[in-house]
Amino acid sequence: MTVKPRPYQFWLALALLFLLWPLNGAPAQTPPGAAALAPQSQSATQMPPSAARPAPPVFTLTAPSGENVAPSPPAPLRLTPSPPPQSMPPLRAGEVALLLSGRFDSEKAITGGLYWRIYADKPEHNGMHRLIKEDKSAAPALALPAGGYIVHVTLGLASAVRTIQLRDQVTREVFEIPAGGLRLEGRVGDTKIAPGQISFDIYKGSQFEPGEKKPIAANVMTGDVVLLPDGTYFIVSKYGDGNAVVRSDIRVQASKLTDVTVTHRAAAIMLKLVSRQGGEALANTEWAVVSSSGDVIVAETKGAFPRVILAEGEYRVIARNENKTYPQDIKVITGVDGEIEVLAR
Repeated sequence: MTVKPRPYQFWLALALLFLLWPLNGAPAQTPPGAAALAPQSQSATQMPPSAARPAPPVFTLTAPSGENVAPSPPAPLRLTPSPPPQSMPPLRAGEVALLLSGRFDSEKAITGGLYWRIYADKPEHNGMHRLIKEDKSAAPALALPAGGYIVHVTLGLASAVRTIQLRDQVTREVFEIPAGGLRLEGRVGDTKIAPGQISFDIYKGSQFEPGEKKPIAANVMTGDVVLLPDGTYFIVSKYGDGNAVVRSDIRVQASKLTDVTVTHRAAAIMLKLVSRQGGEALANTEWAVVSSSGDVIVAETKGAFPRVILAEGEYRVIARNENKTYPQDIKVITGVDGEIEVLAR
């Protein structure tokens, strides 16, 4: 995994993800968000698919060949220290002005991508808190009747919540949301993997922590930006439907966009059963691919030209046609895509 800081600022894409936040037992669903973040980049190299993996320190991943790739320090965020300007909303009798804004920390204002929900602070008879108002502006100025409220704000999968009391004076509330962005892509060597051939799952914490975990974001595609709370995560990248899988720990930092490049040690192989070298592929052929350790990688694939993506290594390909079986040993080399002929003899 490599990390390169980039000095320019831009707006993140919206991450179509949801977060539940319990409010006195009543969950509130949150929408996607976006923010202006300064990019940095990281890259991941493939780790062995076996369960036993030595735990590398965060931000340093060990490739199968033994090389270590350390990231560069993240680039600073170029944002104004103050939130967007706010004007007073028109007030009716009994209403109070509530001015809201968000920030990454004491020096960096969040200028977009926030989703605000205002709830009554007292639950209804069914235990649910009634939704009073929603707003998607960076710094909303709201007019609300005096009373108690729960303010819930999200930025992607990061959120903050606070109970407030509106009395007879203008109330200003600044919410700190330490969130960062994660954007992913895959490569084999210097070649970018086509978006439709690779997907990513994102998990909270480290891959080496015990216990089963569910992804907080599944099937993330190339170029998608996921907004996450500051912290450690691990990604599982799957290239194709075979055994080309990369697992990598990653650090998301508040107010920064982390570009992750996952490097797979794999190749795309097309299989064909022929009666002679260079001959036509035989139709109605069933295929299986078995690793050198005996694991079935591909089972019961049928077709004259099946295409499989395999991690670097040695395999046995088994073709079955007209009740006859034809095994052949093959070797897959990273980045060497090609066609393999199995002779029907």
